[in-house]
Amino acid sequence: MTVGYREGQSFDATRQNWDGSGIRPLSWTVWYPAAKGAKAEVPTAASWFRQEPVARDAPIAVSERSQPLVLLSHGSGASASAMAWLAHRLAERGYVALAVDHHGHTGSERYRAEGFLCLWERAADLVALLDDPAWRRALGGTIDDRAHVAGFSAGGYTALQLVGARVAYSQFEPDNPVKSPVRGPREFPDLADQLPRLQANPVFRTSWARRRSDFSDPRFRSAVAIAPGRSVLGFDVESLAAMYRPVIVIGGDADDVAPPSECCDWLASHIEGSALEIITGGIGHYTFLPEGSKVGTQLSPDLFRDAAGVDRRAVHDEVAGRIADFLDSVR
Repeated sequence: MTVGYREGQSFDATRQNWDGSGIRPLSWTVWYPAAKGAKAEVPTAASWFRQEPVARDAPIAVSERSQPLVLLSHGSGASASAMAWLAHRLAERGYVALAVDHHGHTGSERYRAEGFLCLWERAADLVALLDDPAWRRALGGTIDDRAHVAGFSAGGYTALQLVGARVAYSQFEPDNPVKSPVRGPREFPDLADQLPRLQANPVFRTSWARRRSDFSDPRFRSAVAIAPGRSVLGFDVESLAAMYRPVIVIGGDADDVAPPSECCDWLASHIEGSALEIITGGIGHYTFLPEGSKVGTQLSPDLFRDAAGVDRRAVHDEVAGRIADFLDSVR
């Protein structure tokens, strides 16, 4: 199946950007089943990622029923394009896969400590995007009003919040009884030290005060958490026990950033009925990023070079297939 591709810009008028100078931006990218006859080409723009052929701005395929929808959430410091490996394969299976750049927590703009600390705003991003008719008008066709949600690393945290997980403690707040072994992610290694100074930002204070709020939305039918990080250990266990929508947690057996024995296993033990799949064979955290381009591999080998014997493309095929099968079973 030919995969269509579009990009666009939306905004959430209910929230300010981190500077307080305007409303919150929602830059989105969507992959979808393209109409027959659409021509797919490999994008020529420079990228850190190996890019699959897509039909830019092609019409969406006509279907007798609504096209199923999946919203995607990237990991810390990444962007919507980091979910391309999954989005492209889901589109080939008939899904509309819609991803967003999470403001302040994305490599598509300047990093903001506020964005890295206030992970719950990411869930609100996907709710706002689901509300926004702009991308639907751009795409055309009939698309489900309800959606599945999938995310990698911090995106797994986002996905789980949308189906009922609530924050007991932010990972880096001083009162958190689960002490993190790091002071911040690779993109912001002193993140915990930023908390006191950020209190001067009224936009941050507003967000921080609502960190324990319920960010779930009944329109989300299921959640996929891929290599969820240690931030999930701050979820309220009672909220996890109360979750009733289907959840699958996927990890890599050699992940030393978000060890599955600490994160995936813990989630599965607290979410009744959830499925847990650990992919074996030396699968690291960043194996769940796209394949690197020549430039990307040279500039950041830690992100794009896997352990000996690991075929990242084959892993992506396997994982995306398992996720698509899971989503098919829900709908």
